[in-house]
Amino acid sequence: MVYSRLYKVTDTQLIIKLPPAFKNKQVRVTIDDKVMENNKIALMKLAAKDPLFLSDMKEVNNDFDGIEHESI
Repeated sequence: MVYSRLYKVTDTQLIIKLPPAFKNKQVRVTIDDKVMENNKIALMKLAAKDPLFLSDMKEVNNDFDGIEHESI
């Protein structure tokens, strides 16, 4: 069983009350302070397959095609 929750840390102590199904079992606790970074990566992976996002990106790329080979 996997039990996952996000907690806002206000000091340096975290007390987690687990569901009864975890009684008398071993558990692994991982502290990950890069939650937002992980969420951003997950959202970018979703965007890479999102038809509307891909359409918008294609439109922006097309806007710059005409000036791509210009020199300053």
